Amino acid sequence: MKATAWMGRDSVKVIDVPDPTILSPRDAIVRISTTAICGSDMHLYHGYIPAMRKGDILGHEFMGEVVEVGPQVRNLRPGDRVVVPFPIACGHCISCQRGLYSVCENSNPNAGIAEKIMGHSPAGIFGYSHLLGGYAGGQAEYARVPFADVGPLKLPDEVPDEQAVMLADVFPTGYMGAEMCDIKPGQLVAVWGAGPVGLLAAASARLLGAERVFVIDRYPYRLRLAREHAGAETINYEESDVLDTLNELTAGRGPDACIDAVGLEGHHGNAAIYAYDRVKQGVRVETERPPALRQAILACRSGGVVSVVGAYGGFVDKFPMGAFMNRSLTMRTGQCHVQRYLRPLLERIQRGEIDPSFIVSHRMPLKDAAKGYKLFQKKQDECSKVLLTA
Repeated sequence: MKATAWMGRDSVKVIDVPDPTILSPRDAIVRISTTAICGSDMHLYHGYIPAMRKGDILGHEFMGEVVEVGPQVRNLRPGDRVVVPFPIACGHCISCQRGLYSVCENSNPNAGIAEKIMGHSPAGIFGYSHLLGGYAGGQAEYARVPFADVGPLKLPDEVPDEQAVMLADVFPTGYMGAEMCDIKPGQLVAVWGAGPVGLLAAASARLLGAERVFVIDRYPYRLRLAREHAGAETINYEESDVLDTLNELTAGRGPDACIDAVGLEGHHGNAAIYAYDRVKQGVRVETERPPALRQAILACRSGGVVSVVGAYGGFVDKFPMGAFMNRSLTMRTGQCHVQRYLRPLLERIQRGEIDPSFIVSHRMPLKDAAKGYKLFQKKQDECSKVLLTA
């Protein structure tokens, strides 16, 4: 089959690889119809996530048709159309039983590697390095889905692929980012990053009752999407001081909650601070570039919530712990526990409350995946989200 493979820093290629096969009684094989390039795939593409190997198959946002199931998979059968959540979860460990699927205790066969960096291992993730299991990803024609009796959700025919594939990651992740803010009527929420997750976090904050939502980014076309589809007020950080502007918009208190939807490759309007982070990250002295996280902490009102759904992988320099502790802030974070959001968010789509496909800008065949990565990386042609069809 054809699959998108990581070939080294800033290089991917569609290559021929063996078709996946059933390896466990709880496996399924899915013929992929639609897959997507995620913003967090850029961290792999740029070489910032450790334990990648040349030829690793990328992709953790995918959906398609079940073609084979293992003998213990009784909830699916060949012909079912499914979306597959990006965290791989067993469904039986204490974390899964508590709905914390992205920290499943049984799905990362390389847990020992992750424990050396993180203390404890999170769940395995499709196509996201050997640190998180070494699982083949879904930017391919077929994928093996472990624990298929727990993860995939069967889809109704009336929900098109462009909407359904958003349930694999970006829509649940954005929604969880807003949900962790514990939004009350009348509250104000700020979102750093108008990429796919940030846009859906902003839209979700409105769904959950935020009175005003502010979105911070530097690309005019992404800020336009935030205004048009999330009802957000926007701040271009290259044109305005973010902290001063947020204080003006919130009577000097700051937003009730701040969402970091940027993660480890943030950009900063302050050239000196940005250069500092770039140099340290470039020589691998610092693993993260966290201006959005720092700014979210400083901007948030005292006693407020900082919600972090932007992806981080290692260690943060110059973390404003004094502001965080002395101002009684709460931080909530995590890779999304997608399995617990799949059905509720599908129902929101079916009721017409939201169409998450508004983030999609480009559609292309799988064979053009390398082009899609370049478009997304360089923000060319107003690229906000790339879908690939197998």
